[in-house]
Amino acid sequence: MKRSAPKKYIGFQTALESTLRNIKPLDVVEMNLAESIGFISAEKLQACVDSPSVDVSMKDGFAVNSLDVSEATLENPVCLKLVGISGAGQKDRFNVDPGTSVRIMTGARIPEGADAIVAEEYTANSPEIVSVYKHAEPGRNILAKASDISQDEIIVQDGCFLTPGKIGLLAAGGIESVHVYRRPRVALIATGDEVVLPGQPLSEGNIYASNLFTLNAWCRRFGMFTGLGIVPDREDMLKEKLLQMALSHDALITSGGAWTGDRDLMEKVLNVLGWKKVYHHVRLGPGKAVGFGMLNGKPVFILPGGPPSNLVAFLQLALPGLLKLSGYLRPGLPQVTGILDGTLEGQNDWTQAIFGYLQHRRKDPIFRPATSVSRLKNMSDANGILLIPEGVSTYREGEVVVIQMLS
Repeated sequence: MKRSAPKKYIGFQTALESTLRNIKPLDVVEMNLAESIGFISAEKLQACVDSPSVDVSMKDGFAVNSLDVSEATLENPVCLKLVGISGAGQKDRFNVDPGTSVRIMTGARIPEGADAIVAEEYTANSPEIVSVYKHAEPGRNILAKASDISQDEIIVQDGCFLTPGKIGLLAAGGIESVHVYRRPRVALIATGDEVVLPGQPLSEGNIYASNLFTLNAWCRRFGMFTGLGIVPDREDMLKEKLLQMALSHDALITSGGAWTGDRDLMEKVLNVLGWKKVYHHVRLGPGKAVGFGMLNGKPVFILPGGPPSNLVAFLQLALPGLLKLSGYLRPGLPQVTGILDGTLEGQNDWTQAIFGYLQHRRKDPIFRPATSVSRLKNMSDANGILLIPEGVSTYREGEVVVIQMLS
């Protein structure tokens, strides 16, 4: 029999919208362009110059007047007098008059009178004469001024993710530094008397803090700075740790203690500290115990301790919040479509998260749900997550579905 969600639970989409609505990007800092990879631009940037700044050659070859070589063939080459050599950045100026040519290198300014470049492989030359074996129409192998970038052209918008390609484009436009949103410092706090750090002795009944390290890896993957801590199930120590971390970090994420048992203390402690709760308990499976609020102006996510619940709650709600904090316009995991391999049953009043494997084929990729009995292996091996939204009872084999990419 399918469970029904208690009335106090809110829907996943409502929770996500509430998360993003309550979080604003961090402050803006100026950064040298060379250091800005992976940051989010906080300004609209215009090119300072044309690129290229003049018409230049796209090939090593010979600058010619196209009319001179219009009849050139292998059998009947056209011989032209060489009047100079032009290299990229060279200050010397040459003129191509009828019957003459200039030896030219890639990136060099097009000489006056030339309107085409004959590639080197279609020529033979001596120190004074070049024989041209192929015609070249006007504009052949010439990169026109400002054809890559024109001065004052907008090349990056506010909210743009700065990829290597974007940084190269900014450099070509003469941009030396950029204003970007600061990356968040995220405090990750695991709770529980049974949780220990890897490398420490493991007593019977204890577990290593795998959730903590998984969350840390995800935050680091997006360039965030992290601080890690483990706190036993004691209210005084939890209060102290939360207040301490809130002073030195931009966001807090707790792992464990999010449910309603006698030792689930997170909401109780946060209530005492005066946090502004936005929600707690979401119609999301796994991950229903997730909560979110603000403590001293800092976003706080309380995540359940079970590994699947912990990771799903983080990826679907906490990570989008952290990315919004980083300045992302569309925070969340990248998405693709795929063909479902097998039939999946959903629950009308819950959003269900399914880990699985997206396998690429010649046509559409296939999404195959994970079936291992090991929860940790399912999560570590999966490269995608499928969400079955509320109101959808079944996804049938062969349906086109949206997959969130994990790798």
